[in-house]
Amino acid sequence: MFNTGSLAREFDAVVQHWSPRVIADLNGQSVKVAKIRDELVWHAHAEEDEMFLVWKGAVTIRYRDRPDVRLAAGDFHVVPRGVEHNPLAEEECWILLFEPSETKHTGDTASDRAKSLADQRAHLSA
Repeated sequence: MFNTGSLAREFDAVVQHWSPRVIADLNGQSVKVAKIRDELVWHAHAEEDEMFLVWKGAVTIRYRDRPDVRLAAGDFHVVPRGVEHNPLAEEECWILLFEPSETKHTGDTASDRAKSLADQRAHLSA
């Protein structure tokens, strides 16, 4: 089976900020789309690196122990595993995330914004 899709359609299907949507899986990795605004929550992914690619808008990846990273459309950044971070988008921003499929949305940090892995994949079984 071939995995083909339209990023425009996938972003159109995202209706809530901070609600990642898995659009493809490959080699143990998931590709997700999300619309974000404001901040998420300070968190880390103990065992997984996480790559942000900005499709539209801008986001700042804030760090406690190193300089913040500002990304605009077309920019990407890899957050190293185990490093605490908190994305902040002052206006709506559209991002793609590339991370191991088992990566929890906010690591081990509890948050009302955190989406379960099942929630991120719900549309795939519909």
